Amino acid sequence: MQAPPINIGISENDRQHIAEGLSRLLADTYTLYLKTHNFHWNVTGPMFQTLHLMFEAQYNELSLAVDAVAERIRTLGFPAPGTYKEYSQLTSIEEAEGVPTAEEMIKELVAGQEAVVRTARSVFPLADAANDEPTADLLTQRMQTHEKTAWMLRSLLN
Repeated sequence: MQAPPINIGISENDRQHIAEGLSRLLADTYTLYLKTHNFHWNVTGPMFQTLHLMFEAQYNELSLAVDAVAERIRTLGFPAPGTYKEYSQLTSIEEAEGVPTAEEMIKELVAGQEAVVRTARSVFPLADAANDEPTADLLTQRMQTHEKTAWMLRSLLN
């Protein structure tokens, strides 16, 4: 049995462009999740306990975020990317080389958090122009979370 066409007041073309932008956001979010989890496992030094716990809270939040973004893509009627190959082609976040120092981990995570904000912000005009309030709301929440997390990480470097 075939499902009826999606009729939520957003054209298929607009839904596709928004889903493509959200796919980039999903790739960035998942890549940052993986990087944060990696750093959680491998951080060392005098700030170990603080960073280990902070990174854990961050990757847990990112885990929930990837699900929310992927489900929004599906709601718009398109498949969500879900492989490392797809993510590596879509993400704007660089993978870590080796095991950086704790300070370098913090700097890389600040850059990653800010990259996710930029990606979310780049999708916002598409959602806004299509009157896609649920996507705009999701993007606003993601930007707020990532901006705050970048600020908190950056404060460790001063």
